Amino acid sequence: MKFKLRRYYLYYLARVSAFKIYLLPRAVSMALAGMAGIGAFLLASKYRNRALDNLKSVFGNTKSDAEIRRIARAVFVNLAKNAIELVNLPKISASNIDSLVSIEGRAILDGELAKGRGVIVVTGHFGNWELMPVTLRIKGYAGSVIGRRIYFDRYDRYLNSLRKTHGVEIIYRDDSPRKILKVLKSNGVLGIVADQDVDSVDGVFVDFFGHPAYTPLGPVALAKVTGASLVPAFMIRAGRRHRLVFEKPIELIDTGDKDADNTENTKRWSDVVEAYIRKYPDQWVWMHRRWKTEKLKF
Repeated sequence: MKFKLRRYYLYYLARVSAFKIYLLPRAVSMALAGMAGIGAFLLASKYRNRALDNLKSVFGNTKSDAEIRRIARAVFVNLAKNAIELVNLPKISASNIDSLVSIEGRAILDGELAKGRGVIVVTGHFGNWELMPVTLRIKGYAGSVIGRRIYFDRYDRYLNSLRKTHGVEIIYRDDSPRKILKVLKSNGVLGIVADQDVDSVDGVFVDFFGHPAYTPLGPVALAKVTGASLVPAFMIRAGRRHRLVFEKPIELIDTGDKDADNTENTKRWSDVVEAYIRKYPDQWVWMHRRWKTEKLKF
């Protein structure tokens, strides 16, 4: 009971804070986000240490401890800014979206949609990923995003209310697969954030920063079943603005060896995600336990 009451207390505290943030000018709220991110880095020792450990395991031979610490701190700042921008989603409109987001590779998305089989946009918890579907909806693209429910229903409803101010619809992982197929059959855009280790979904092990990482099979499986294109995309924070970048569609192989093909095709899009994280290491969620599921050895 005490834990449940704490959830409600934190929820209402968050809602009051969000309301106050919404009333502030963007420059002021983003400055506060920077301070909040640094504060979280200093106080949240569990997640700070996990981020530092993950960064050292990947960049320990190429970056100094000071540089790794700087990157980890910047990760917390980026997430704090994401939270501020999430609260302020209702302020974004067709009249101001171009001052906030520039789009690169839009012709790739349009070209794949012209094939009439839908597009699966695969991305990671990178930059401000929540801003991607909002931008696409404002620009006139139809579609949905696959997500998972937040543990506390009130948080989940609030988050979705912010998304729905721009018509962004969430398809939960435990919803009927028909909802997903309907999006692609109607030649829509289906967003999947698929860069985390989730042992409750089907996956394969692929190399990720030199370590075997359990990676969702969903993007490849859906592309194979529906014929939809699999297009990596990333919302990159660039100072006060963002760049939405679309990469070329992943070329899927089909040798007849289903297991080998699934692994290779998953590795192909995962390699693109890794390349962007290497280029912008301060924009990925290094506090996630990306390599928690161990590959069995026989």
